[in-house]
Amino acid sequence: MPMIVNHGGIAISTISSSTPNILLLGGTTEATALAMLLAEARMTATLSYAGRTANPRPQPIPVRVGGFGGVDGLVDYVRSHRITHVVDATHPFAATMSAHAVEAAARTNVALAALTRPAWTPGTGDRWTQVADIAAAVAALDGPGRRIMLALGRQHVASFSAQPHHHYILRFVDAPDHPPPLPLHSLIVDRGPFTVDGDSTLMQAHRVDLVLCKNAGGPGAAAKLAAARQLGLPVLMIDRPWLPDRLLFEASEDVLRWIGHAGIDRGV
Repeated sequence: MPMIVNHGGIAISTISSSTPNILLLGGTTEATALAMLLAEARMTATLSYAGRTANPRPQPIPVRVGGFGGVDGLVDYVRSHRITHVVDATHPFAATMSAHAVEAAARTNVALAALTRPAWTPGTGDRWTQVADIAAAVAALDGPGRRIMLALGRQHVASFSAQPHHHYILRFVDAPDHPPPLPLHSLIVDRGPFTVDGDSTLMQAHRVDLVLCKNAGGPGAAAKLAAARQLGLPVLMIDRPWLPDRLLFEASEDVLRWIGHAGIDRGV
């Protein structure tokens, strides 16, 4: 069932009675799963990537790569391609894109829903410190030098040059064009899914003292947290950013039903 995030209330989404033409904002495993369902249902849909991954996985529906040029560009795309439904299946930390999707949907009067994954929560044996954002994470690294598994991808690596005395263990999907701007680092190029045993072995081999990551949620990237728990390692966890209200689903099948449902959807 759909839910409302951030604030209480009712979400009303008017769905066009015409043949659906879906813009799927992707880059996540959830987006790939939904793309498969849309292809199987023979729905007209386009999957949009931001373009941060050099070699994204093949998809069963047409793909576009690159930004839209802000809200105005997204509005133009929706109108010119006669989009009827926008599904935001971007990363939970893609706050700018998600906010743009909400505004563009409102301006074009098209249906909008988000497909996301539940956030992680600490359990028995976890040693988490939660911080609000990247800046707070950088500030939290004051103190003696440590060996830190920086599990953030490449986008925010430069921010940690403000704490150059730590040795950072980085894991990227693709080899970077230029060396990371960190004086002390080890770079691993690998693509998941990762396992608890594999991440535990990696952390021991690199003598990791601390795991630093975003609360991406879902099972796909959770192996590092289970490995840290097994090894008794602390985790510095960056909380999810605030996002505008939107209709929210956690299962691809529910999004497919929503797209095919005529009339008004109400979220609780």
